[in-house]
Amino acid sequence: MRGPARRHDLPRCRRGRAVTGVAILCSGQGAQATGMFDLISEAPEAAPVFAAARRVLDGRDPRDLVRQASPAELHANRAAQILCCTQALAYWAVLGPASPRPVTAAGYSAGELAAWGIAGIIDAETVLDLTARRAVLMDEASRTASGLGAVLGLPRTEIDAICRAHDLHIAIVNGPLHVLLGGAVVDLDPALAEAEQRGASRTVRLPVSVASHTPLLRDASERFGELLCRRIGEARLPPGMRLISGVDGAPVLHLQDGLRKLALQIRQTVDWAACMESCRAARPQRVLELGPGDALARMAGEAMPDIADRSVTAFRSLDGIRRWLSA
Repeated sequence: MRGPARRHDLPRCRRGRAVTGVAILCSGQGAQATGMFDLISEAPEAAPVFAAARRVLDGRDPRDLVRQASPAELHANRAAQILCCTQALAYWAVLGPASPRPVTAAGYSAGELAAWGIAGIIDAETVLDLTARRAVLMDEASRTASGLGAVLGLPRTEIDAICRAHDLHIAIVNGPLHVLLGGAVVDLDPALAEAEQRGASRTVRLPVSVASHTPLLRDASERFGELLCRRIGEARLPPGMRLISGVDGAPVLHLQDGLRKLALQIRQTVDWAACMESCRAARPQRVLELGPGDALARMAGEAMPDIADRSVTAFRSLDGIRRWLSA
């Protein structure tokens, strides 16, 4: 594992209540990279996931795709969503059987589909097929050049004023001073410039080509909801599994309500801050982000400073991850 151990690597009991199990965070698109599958590329447990991904990537093996593709190809909406879900499912195929229980699963944006797979409700092949179809529906509903931008350091009143002035929407709430805005590119760029003028500590355009989680994708949301109803039959959460809904951070207790929210998050704000609060309330001993990237682990560290958190990108071997999870 790279770097020194952090102070909160040793989990503690809070107010005398035991911590147990693990929270698994499934990343959304944005951090796809050439080496994202290096650690698991040859793991036999992950082979069925890579095979399923190949079928929805028009015959291209995802391991070859990330090594050969240009940055533009890696961040194209359909490929990006498939790749991020492939990574989460592949890592879980390797790590899941021996991971501590209970498991609390939460997914960020497209990663929420992977979280449903990790929770044991949808098999990996179906998750990846639904991910591909979700991306196509979002592309078809995007009638103008659109995207997302992050704004850090401004209170909600300032963010609301910027959205009104530039016809934008709040796509994701990561924390009280960290939000993602979505809308047309022609509106997004001047809005980020205004945020800087108002004193934002940081603004950045994200490598995402759709205005995810905004009303601009209402058509995609409705069509995806219909698809989910056709594809997902009756199912229950397996014992020892918890699943968190992205739009409000509530646990999924009833399948149909969870599916409705899974479709709704395409056009509605994702409250990731509420998801982190639900993860914290589950009292896990560890929080592991399955990647790509480590943004969710860093946000988990801010929201849950007394719980050990890591991304798989912080490790140099699968055995290192296993030892950390079981420590």
